[in-house]
Amino acid sequence: MVKDIVKDEALLAIKSEPATKADIQTVRDLLDTVKANEERCVGMAANMIGVHKTILVALIGDEYIAMINPKIVDKSKETYETEEGCLSLNGVRTVTRHRIITVEYMDKKFKRRREIFREFEAEIIQHEIDHFSGIII
Repeated sequence: MVKDIVKDEALLAIKSEPATKADIQTVRDLLDTVKANEERCVGMAANMIGVHKTILVALIGDEYIAMINPKIVDKSKETYETEEGCLSLNGVRTVTRHRIITVEYMDKKFKRRREIFREFEAEIIQHEIDHFSGIII
């Protein structure tokens, strides 16, 4: 189901809890909501739809994938500055991101995965993982 985007920074600042199989509906809602906003969005964290669980969706290649309880387990020393926007905020902000990250997560079938992401895909994931800690660009 497509959900409203949370814009209240106090709600967005709440730290997220690990997700379980009981949160599968949140995965579906995130995928529906990001696809409904795909003309202006490439990723979304669960707190952006009011659920404080460590679930994100990100545009990888040409499709949105869900990552449940993702953790960055390695990152390149090489960083770059870029400007990012967020559906939960107005405007853009300058941030520093790692060019390459390795992420361990569970997919929407709760299968463990470990993948390397580069450049823009890595940027999307880093942005959404920041949401879990209440960090808004």
